[in-house]
Amino acid sequence: MQHSSKPVLFAALLGAICTTLAPAMASDIVPTPKQSRSVLIKNATVHTVSQGVLSNTDVLIENGKITAVGPQLTSQINSATVETSDTQVVDASGKHLYPGLIALDTSLGLVEIEMSRPTVDNAEVGYINPQISTATAYNADSELIPTIRFNGITHAQIVPSGDGIAGQSVLVDLDAWTIEDALTPSAGQFHVYWPQIKRMPEDEKKKAKAIEKNQQAIDQLNIAFEDGYRYFLSDKASGKNNKNEDPQSATNNLRWQAMLPLYQGKATLFAHADSVGQIEQVIALTKKYQFKLVIVGGYDAWRLASSLREVKAGVIYPHTLSLPKRKDEPVDLPFKIPSLLANAGIPFALGFSSDWNSRNLPYAAGYSAAYGLTPEQALKSITLDAAKLLGVEDLGAIAMGYQGSVVLSEGDILDPMTNKIQAIWIEGRQIDLNNRHQQLYQKYLKR
Repeated sequence: MQHSSKPVLFAALLGAICTTLAPAMASDIVPTPKQSRSVLIKNATVHTVSQGVLSNTDVLIENGKITAVGPQLTSQINSATVETSDTQVVDASGKHLYPGLIALDTSLGLVEIEMSRPTVDNAEVGYINPQISTATAYNADSELIPTIRFNGITHAQIVPSGDGIAGQSVLVDLDAWTIEDALTPSAGQFHVYWPQIKRMPEDEKKKAKAIEKNQQAIDQLNIAFEDGYRYFLSDKASGKNNKNEDPQSATNNLRWQAMLPLYQGKATLFAHADSVGQIEQVIALTKKYQFKLVIVGGYDAWRLASSLREVKAGVIYPHTLSLPKRKDEPVDLPFKIPSLLANAGIPFALGFSSDWNSRNLPYAAGYSAAYGLTPEQALKSITLDAAKLLGVEDLGAIAMGYQGSVVLSEGDILDPMTNKIQAIWIEGRQIDLNNRHQQLYQKYLKR
């Protein structure tokens, strides 16, 4: 009896793919157990963010929270690190203590190898997907995560990509076994990518077609938000969810049901838009439905300061290390825009729209400090201000009651030349700083 070789070949090919991808999909760094002992960090230069810089100051972390900040919380110690049964004491003399950095607008945990499609899960099929959450696809075991946090990043906003209403993002801490362990409570976050014509054709017919297509995409979004609003009004009037046996209606109900927190004021609309025209259209939408608004991108946001202040909108600016978007603009304009936003009185934070490259977030903040922001403003833009835009009130500063997520560095965390991370604690647990980059570095030192 003859057997086809196709199943055998397919099985062999599948096995080879799985074997190849397995090392790329999982980190061998073991997450740290929940904090069981108090941590006392002594004699540090503490960058509190909320109360300035404090010299020779101690910080006490208990049960995942900062419980005391001040000088000489206990008697002076002699050794660099003292381990007792109930307290870990760390002498941080001459070192700097910062809040953990928060990476906004990332695809971390959704993308492992950009050129390998099976390891990319950052977008969903379709144009209207408010019911989709990145929590369903996030890989807490990503090999990229230990390399990102090595630069002082303890939390990340995991954002869906795509067109139209792309779904919901979540905030995670970067030391966890699963998404359930990683999730950090935050306000709801819905993402819409506002349509734009990326490059206007010179041919008149093609130009007209591009404009028409762009307007159709905008109309589709406006219809979706109006449908969601009508569902909200119906739900509010009836006191219960609408039910319909029709499959298409049931699918739409899932979408509009997911969007209820947005209309109820319990969630924020994160609108990805850069140009004046895009931002004006988003502001008009926000006024109509009274949404809480954050502009993601915001390249031209500083030009619309009064309009953004009117709707109390914030901005996540991810273009600090980018080139200008227009040929006639100064080459250093992207570096200056954070200071322009600050001067205009617009609440903002810095982001880095990437997966593995989001590790450069502190250096993007350093650039903004060199082009108009004060170092304090730059640090705040990737810590406390970032947390506030996500609706988190106990993250991003070193103060009593805040999460015990802190970073100990030999030098300035915003400076790649002196940013030498010594230790990181996430909710009071000291994490392993080993990562794939360090392993490869040690390997090739032996060549």
